[in-house]
Amino acid sequence: MSRHGSPQTGAKMPSQRQLRAGELIRHALVDILQRKELRDSDLAGVDITITEVRASPDLKNARVYVAPLAQGDKEKVAKAMNRCASFLRGQLGREIEMKNTPELRFVADDRFDQASRIDDLLASPSVKRDLDPGLADEGDD
Repeated sequence: MSRHGSPQTGAKMPSQRQLRAGELIRHALVDILQRKELRDSDLAGVDITITEVRASPDLKNARVYVAPLAQGDKEKVAKAMNRCASFLRGQLGREIEMKNTPELRFVADDRFDQASRIDDLLASPSVKRDLDPGLADEGDD
């Protein structure tokens, strides 16, 4: 597949520059969050994981995927992080060396929930029966 994605989807793959910038931003944000400088009441006592940062091609915007580490409301965490976005951007500007510090937009990451649903589906008896040929033969007797 070419760097620009498949012709059917028209989706462009991120460049190496975007991927490097995203990882740089992610690592810096993790360091900032570890210092626990955020004063939002919705984030009090909540451990947050940053799963991915996707930088725009011009590196002026970054979409940051966040989720609480323990059970918690992902949407509430994302909204609270968006309220803190200007503070985090200022801190980020001091941590990283980029020409422009990107605008941050936080999005709730539901990939862990999707993976859990897929695991549950694969563990269901009807799917297990279809996946295990030995079980299918026993049912034919």
